[in-house]
Amino acid sequence: MSGRRARIVGCGSALPRRVVDNAAMAETVETSDAWIVQRTGIRQRHIAGEGEKTSDLAIAASRAALARAGVEAEALDLVVLATTTPDNTFPATATRVQAALGMTRGCAFDIQAVCSGFVYALAMADNMLRLGQADRALVIGSETFTRILDWEDRGTCVLFGDGAGAVVLEATASNGATVERGILSTHLRSDGRLHDALYVDGGVSSTGTIGHVRMNGKDVFKHAVNNMAEAVLTAIETNDLTVEDIDWLVPHQANSRIIEALCRRLNFPIERVVVTVDRHANTSAASVPLALDEAVRDGRIEAGQLVLMEAMGGGFTWGSVLARW
Repeated sequence: MSGRRARIVGCGSALPRRVVDNAAMAETVETSDAWIVQRTGIRQRHIAGEGEKTSDLAIAASRAALARAGVEAEALDLVVLATTTPDNTFPATATRVQAALGMTRGCAFDIQAVCSGFVYALAMADNMLRLGQADRALVIGSETFTRILDWEDRGTCVLFGDGAGAVVLEATASNGATVERGILSTHLRSDGRLHDALYVDGGVSSTGTIGHVRMNGKDVFKHAVNNMAEAVLTAIETNDLTVEDIDWLVPHQANSRIIEALCRRLNFPIERVVVTVDRHANTSAASVPLALDEAVRDGRIEAGQLVLMEAMGGGFTWGSVLARW
């Protein structure tokens, strides 16, 4: 099966209807639009409504991706859902998506790598398609991250939003062409020693509570720039490319200052970076597929272009996926 390659054939996304801008945030927490924009670039975020679950957003994004790919759910062999905010402790939220779509074969499971989750999920699905364990896969990043925020902590509550993005992968046989479309390589890393820089202070086995996000912003900023730059350069070097060869960078949408610092580190033009953080805020595992879907739908990403996706999340986890569209 060494001649197989996974190709993204459809994208989709979903956002909650409720939009909360910075002025509204300033009514409930000590902050201001100017303070938030200056430090994060965020102007608004979508927040899940009462009863709106992670699976609801995932199902909507998945249906959009399947429709654009022209693939029926019955043809899927695999669903991988990246989330930090599952519907229930168990079963996997992916199985709820599987049932809602009418997929009755193959397998479905969740993966947890926080903001790097979609990159991790894409790598897992890519490996399974390459090995012949599946022919078609649905890969999703979906979060209702605002459910785990401390709304009195202005250092974190202004940063996050909710949403979902999904892609459909199909395995194709390599034809020996010099330029082939599909996922070229994936690269994953983690370092558990940095747990305390970004974590949730709750959990089933530790406190029996859901808990809230806690973050050391300075540490996260420093490691985010370093680690995401490493992930980008690893992908480029592995494929014997240069920074100039990359047509589009689709980074995790954590903070505009992090994205700008990353571009300076790589000497990469900001004009070739897909940025949605101003409208979506940080949607954790959903941020990369949300940005990817927007850039595909508006025509920025075109067939044959090199697209590099990368992210970093709590743990710390980080990684990248390079694809020729």
